[in-house]
Amino acid sequence: MYVRSIYATGDPATLDGVAEALRTEGRELLSAQPGYRGMGLFVDREVGKLLVGSWWEDEASRQASFESLGKRRDELISPFARTLAIDNWEAPVARRADDLGPGAGFRLVRMDVEPGDIDLLVQTFRDTSLPKAQQVPGMSGISLLVDRERGRAAVGSLYTDREALAASRGAVAAIRGETTEKARVITRSLEEFEVVLATAVPHA
Repeated sequence: MYVRSIYATGDPATLDGVAEALRTEGRELLSAQPGYRGMGLFVDREVGKLLVGSWWEDEASRQASFESLGKRRDELISPFARTLAIDNWEAPVARRADDLGPGAGFRLVRMDVEPGDIDLLVQTFRDTSLPKAQQVPGMSGISLLVDRERGRAAVGSLYTDREALAASRGAVAAIRGETTEKARVITRSLEEFEVVLATAVPHA
């Protein structure tokens, strides 16, 4: 699986309108693209942050959709976005959630990793971190994303509600610390978001 993430910051007062446009028209546009496998839409209304993730069967589908939807995507996001970062990822480990909406919580951890250690990170996450994380109450999905060329990784985890997200912090911190030590990664940021939409398209 392959992922494109869009991370935008801007005026919190304009965030809800843009999030709703992405939840409706944005999702419809993505769903019509070949190879589309799902979408996540997450917000921090207090600070003014927007994160969109789209899932694709292969790199070709991801790239084709980027080119096809570029103009309309910019139009939908521009009323909010004052900064914008678009990144491409491989998802070597993904345990997708059932569809989630408002009331659910999302945590994103960004990491630096030496390109030569990415396979070690993938193995450590799959064999050690994932089984423990899946035992955390309220966790509804978790994925490891990697950028092999740039030496970066991210872990996104979904929770059934904001209370479960908050209650998980201690247990997940311990898992994160163990992963960091074993896989030789550096954690660069830790963020939490409200879920607007998180949906996966099952394979035929």
